[in-house]
Amino acid sequence: MGEPRIARPPGVADPAVLARAPALRQEIAAVAALRVAESGLDYGQAKLEAADEVLQGGAIARGMLPDNAELDAALASHLDLFDPDHAHRVMRMRTVALELMDRLAAFDPWVTGSVWKGIVAEHVPIHLQVFHDDPKEVVLYLLDLGLSFEALELPSLNPGQEGGVEAVALEYRHEPVQIALHPGDARRQVARAAHRSAERGDRVALRMLLGRSL
Repeated sequence: MGEPRIARPPGVADPAVLARAPALRQEIAAVAALRVAESGLDYGQAKLEAADEVLQGGAIARGMLPDNAELDAALASHLDLFDPDHAHRVMRMRTVALELMDRLAAFDPWVTGSVWKGIVAEHVPIHLQVFHDDPKEVVLYLLDLGLSFEALELPSLNPGQEGGVEAVALEYRHEPVQIALHPGDARRQVARAAHRSAERGDRVALRMLLGRSL
């Protein structure tokens, strides 16, 4: 079987986005992408470390750091060029994500983050979001599936909200997974936002990306 093609949501990892950035931001984005790929840093920390290296400890002026879309483009380019397992990793983790989403269908699961975007460095987890008025119902369902997990907290869908939301971390089909347990009334907010951006997708959207990757 040949190398799979990585299908990405519209507008994600667009090289033109990075090409329009000032040269210094492009350089910082390239170094940050290397940090994410090799060390598994989150975007915020990778940008700061990259800027410190490129500027040799100098002050970071406003607008100097690349935004997430620019870093997406730089990281996708790096992984596509230098990571021979990248396309297969994306396909494998999307397949695992879709299988788990099918099993969680009663909780309206959405996939977000690296696996959804098709920009998957090593050791990055699958990020899912589910919705129910009582998070304990989701937890009990996971236990019924025979899955063991650890509790954690992930950011809320509302940036201004203090604290985060309940979440669980587990392993499914040998892949790391984090599931954010959002309240049921946030479901409509996510569905509306999905029409305006490429930040997440439901089971139908993920299945379409997988179909385009063959």
